[in-house]
Amino acid sequence: MNSTPNNTIDTNLIRQIAFILVILFIGIVLLRELWFFLSAFLGAVTFYVLMRDRMFYLTEHKKWKPATAAWVLMLLSFFVILVPIGLLGNILYSKISYVVTHSGELLESMKKVIVDLKTRIGYEIVKPETINQLGPYLGQLLPKILRVGLDTITLIASMYFILYFMLVNGRRMEDRLYEYIPLKDGNVERIGNEVKTMVTSNTIGIPLIAFIQGVVGLIGYLIIGIDEPFVWFIATCLTAMLPIVGAALVYVPLTIMLLVQGKTGQGIAMGIWGFGLIGLVDNLFRFLINKKLGNIHPLVTVFGVIAGLQLFGFIGLVFGPLLISMFLLLLRIYGNEFLAKRRESHRVK
Repeated sequence: MNSTPNNTIDTNLIRQIAFILVILFIGIVLLRELWFFLSAFLGAVTFYVLMRDRMFYLTEHKKWKPATAAWVLMLLSFFVILVPIGLLGNILYSKISYVVTHSGELLESMKKVIVDLKTRIGYEIVKPETINQLGPYLGQLLPKILRVGLDTITLIASMYFILYFMLVNGRRMEDRLYEYIPLKDGNVERIGNEVKTMVTSNTIGIPLIAFIQGVVGLIGYLIIGIDEPFVWFIATCLTAMLPIVGAALVYVPLTIMLLVQGKTGQGIAMGIWGFGLIGLVDNLFRFLINKKLGNIHPLVTVFGVIAGLQLFGFIGLVFGPLLISMFLLLLRIYGNEFLAKRRESHRVK
């Protein structure tokens, strides 16, 4: 009598494990073949989280058609977020194009600066042969940038394609997630709240901190008298979003360049402004904004951004910290779902 149920349980368990393995295998194959579009999917998730409440407001309270509301929100996001980024990228591309076109003159001027520096300090920092090796690299720079630009356009188009269906089918999609995620509803809500908090915090916090650093840097560039200050402002905003080094990738080489050119006063002023004010703004506002938006630990942000950039590219600025936060949250949920029951059973015994 007792052997049949046990055999049935074992058979069902084996079938369940086999079914899960098949699902994992198909999922891994699809992920491998569609890895290029992963950034587009994550970008669509980011925009969906930001637009979700407005989408439901328009469709459920204002009684707009889902397709109309989705198109309006996507167009607003395109003109408010992506068009300014595209203009900034176009300005930087024109400057890089100029550098590549006049690469020969640039390399010769660099050699003269190195020779002049050697006569001053009596030591050759960089050999002329090393400078000559920059020529082929600069020649390949524009094709690489054009390739990245085409890939970016493809990913943005794919992102909006995915985002449209996410917005139109938002309620149905969320109901399916509640149905398929094998956790209690309360823990599923915790995951949803964590995703919303992290995505909102990073999509607003990281660009905002970078922009504030760029503005502080621009003030310094104008006061010190740096040539083309707005180009350096754009470069500061972009590099400020990178972890650890951040805007130092701009103001440190700029300081060294001024000192090498013999502009000692400007070089010292740039170094003081960079390390004293631009760096201080990063540390101060990162703490305040993260505390205000999501109470995110700085280590989660730093290590998350490092891991995210390696895994997902630029969108990893948002999803890297989210990945670490989700890992820590899942550990807590595992403790609540399974370990708590085990502890209770031990107490009963």
